[in-house]
Amino acid sequence: MAYDVARIRGLIPSLGDGWIHLDPQAGMQIPDAVSRAVSTAFRNAAASATGRHTSNRRSASLLQAARAAVADLVGGDPAGVVLGPDRAVLLAWLAESLSSRLGLGTGLVLSRLDDEANVAPWLRVASRYGAQVRWAEVEIETCELPSWQFEELITPTTRLVALTAASSLVGSAPDVRVAADRVHEVGGLMVVDAAGAAPYAHVDIHELGADVLALDASAWGGPQVGALVFRDPAQLDRIPAVSLDPHARGPERLEVGGHQFALLAGLVTSVDFLAALDDEATGTRRERLETSISSLQGYQDQLFERLMRLLDNLPDVMVIGRASSRVPTLSFTVAGVPAEKIAAHLADRRIASVAVSRGTSRLLDSLGVSDEGGAVTVGLAPYTTRYELDQLVRELRNLTAP
Repeated sequence: MAYDVARIRGLIPSLGDGWIHLDPQAGMQIPDAVSRAVSTAFRNAAASATGRHTSNRRSASLLQAARAAVADLVGGDPAGVVLGPDRAVLLAWLAESLSSRLGLGTGLVLSRLDDEANVAPWLRVASRYGAQVRWAEVEIETCELPSWQFEELITPTTRLVALTAASSLVGSAPDVRVAADRVHEVGGLMVVDAAGAAPYAHVDIHELGADVLALDASAWGGPQVGALVFRDPAQLDRIPAVSLDPHARGPERLEVGGHQFALLAGLVTSVDFLAALDDEATGTRRERLETSISSLQGYQDQLFERLMRLLDNLPDVMVIGRASSRVPTLSFTVAGVPAEKIAAHLADRRIASVAVSRGTSRLLDSLGVSDEGGAVTVGLAPYTTRYELDQLVRELRNLTAP
């Protein structure tokens, strides 16, 4: 059965506000089922998962269900799922925990393609303890991250590589497995930020070779909840804890403070929503996720190809990057027009986009795009339609018309 975007849109009330939402990087629109799950849990769950009261047991059940849902999304083990406010906070806690590995005489590899959430925590730790930082650079024309450079960047002293599974700005999806295999050869760890890849692609922690995978539920229409997934759950008990509980074990060793159990209910429902994008999907939740995301990919591939073709026909518009492996997200510039002005023009026409200016993206800064006024980023979502993309192109044409 063909992907039914009309059915999906009918499940998301906020799409009735008259806006065209092409800004999933700022958080996808939230399905009604997710909102209802959060509201219900706020009324029925307790602030603690310990205790004998029925509401306490509900909270404990929600925590367990949230770990299982995230594990199903990435093919992991629920015992290795750490939950927290968002991925940036969790990555900061992870960097603090692993800081003892990154002292003088050691090194780590970062990428210009990554969001700041998977860069800044590692830079702080390296600066504090003297680890050497090496950078994986992108090709200027395509914004691809060549995998051959990891052979040189990763040395016997490398203790960690932090790399994105897909850029939230230009969509490039590097070959993470090459870097993972190389760093594992020298006894290092691979930390992969998959926030830009879900739900556009099948994310499998074992296929990626990631030791730790970072996620943000808001990237697929869930609440503001982050997750770290450890490929080997036993590793959680081998790294220093940052928890306030001296007796914490497993995921709790990286969970500082309590959980917001109502949001965890929304997290579970959001993963179930992804698994039901194709209403003919059957089997386990992991199997339904694979079927639904495959269906979504087929639909979005056609849309994205059309968007690229239409943008290429606008003489003053330049799309940044042409990676062969990518997710349906892109950034563009308009000759002589600052990004903020473009985004404002689109917003006046009820089209939501993201303006990226100087100092907010290491990638665009390194490409020199920030010096020319920045770029505008747009992306597809499960609810994006052909009409909406045509409207975007029409308004860009009006912006550049003499």
